[in-house]
Amino acid sequence: MKFKRYAIFAVLALSLTAQTKETYKARLSPVPADARTRADLTGSGTATAILEGSKLTVTGSFEGLKTPVTTVNLHSAVAAGVRGQPIADLTAPKATAGPISGTVDLTAPQIESLHHGGLYVEIHSEKAPDGVLWGWLLK
Repeated sequence: MKFKRYAIFAVLALSLTAQTKETYKARLSPVPADARTRADLTGSGTATAILEGSKLTVTGSFEGLKTPVTTVNLHSAVAAGVRGQPIADLTAPKATAGPISGTVDLTAPQIESLHHGGLYVEIHSEKAPDGVLWGWLLK
């Protein structure tokens, strides 16, 4: 009987652990542009984000930019599809292709925003300092 209790406890603990891990994906594509910047907005990429508790780990890659990356940020917006403020820096090489990575401790409002599609990855380059690629983190 004692063994059954431990087995049930172990199954419950594993089930709770599995429930706290959430996976989000993003397809990175050129941001909306005006005629002045449209020619410099090229490339594509993908990102995966895993939320465990309040820690969000982002990995991904990009390729096809016309000029090297200057910064990569995680942004939070008031709603999906609306640009927002950067909340964390991610890591990427100063190149036209490469990996993206980073870990961020999110606040409760930022986690809520993630759950509602309000967080996105944005890549900035030399020719597109306002952003060249972006992708919303969605389940």
